[in-house]
Amino acid sequence: MIAVPDRMRRVLVVAVALLLLLSAGWLYWDVSQRRAAQRAGTEAVQAARDSIVAILSYRPESAERELQAAADDRLTGQFLQDYSQLIKTVVAPNAMQQGVSAAARVPAAAVISADADRVVVLAYVDQTMTVGTADPTRTDSSVRVTMERVDGRWLVSGFDPV
Repeated sequence: MIAVPDRMRRVLVVAVALLLLLSAGWLYWDVSQRRAAQRAGTEAVQAARDSIVAILSYRPESAERELQAAADDRLTGQFLQDYSQLIKTVVAPNAMQQGVSAAARVPAAAVISADADRVVVLAYVDQTMTVGTADPTRTDSSVRVTMERVDGRWLVSGFDPV
């Protein structure tokens, strides 16, 4: 057996202890990050479901007011600007002129990717539209919704059909 001087043995023990401490710290940090991402995913999926229903459901007489209020409350960034423009130029005028109403629901949604402040959600959307007195028509679609945490709230920053 090789003889190791006491001083070298102490240095080795301290080095191993330091390595174990650093490993434990990194492991704790990694687990806490994963838990934060998982918690963020759960919160963001619910916020995405609620937001989808709010921005895709309207009545002809109040479409612009309802949709703009939903957009201002639930959207952010460039998507808020683009959607607000779409409401004013396409959705609200058509809703009023043709008597269009829409009701959306989200029967399923899941996390595609998540970190503490950004979550991407895949949502399946059922939207029923009625034009005037015609029979309602139902459209099923899938959307990729990007959610960002802004001031502690989950807001939609992207909405892309899949």
